[in-house]
Amino acid sequence: MSTAIVTGGAKGIGKAIVEELAKNGINVVINYNKSEQAAKDLRQELTQDGCNVEIYKADVSKREEAKKLVSYAKEKFGEIDILINNAGIDKWQLFTDITDADWNEIISCNLNSAFYMTQEVVKDMIHNKKGTIINISSIWGITGASCEVAYSVSKAGMDGLTKALAKELAPSEIRVNSIAPGAIMTDMNKNLTKEEIEEVNNQIPLGRFGTPQEVAKCAKWLIEDSYTTGQIISPNGGWVI
Repeated sequence: MSTAIVTGGAKGIGKAIVEELAKNGINVVINYNKSEQAAKDLRQELTQDGCNVEIYKADVSKREEAKKLVSYAKEKFGEIDILINNAGIDKWQLFTDITDADWNEIISCNLNSAFYMTQEVVKDMIHNKKGTIINISSIWGITGASCEVAYSVSKAGMDGLTKALAKELAPSEIRVNSIAPGAIMTDMNKNLTKEEIEEVNNQIPLGRFGTPQEVAKCAKWLIEDSYTTGQIISPNGGWVI
């Protein structure tokens, strides 16, 4: 049975990925930092459904906490086959208003966490000659977004990590891909007004926001597929073509 770590797995896209994997027979360690109650509720729900899930609190933007998370997952389930780097934050602000603290927080949480987590799991994956790494990026890593410069840079960095690492790890049968969602209805968009949502919908050929479950199904496909690596796949309803 395969084992996955999903960072930021208690809410939003991370939660949907946890549910998709766990309900398809994969052991899952749900990482959270601040969303303790949401993580506990998700574990209870999935355990009642017969799934094998555990939760672990860690700020994966810190190397030592990422290392402890990986050690915990190995202690509970043995080798780690799948890593989903999903933990992330965003701040909407003018470029001229970004402070050093803002910049460092976003880069650390979104990009450094993926670096730390991947480095901690990949040695065993190389030894075992198997593994799947999926970075949850963003459409803004592809196109850039006004008033979200730091976020866009962090996600573009994840995509660069994906492509370079896919080349390096392919001889070890390890696949690395990014999912770069467009507008997805999660807590990150909860502050949008009805009018703002309608404005975005009008720009999307399919005419609506995506769902976390649609992103989760993309992740499941990337785990099951054996010939896709180094790709930035963007479920965005045709927003960027």
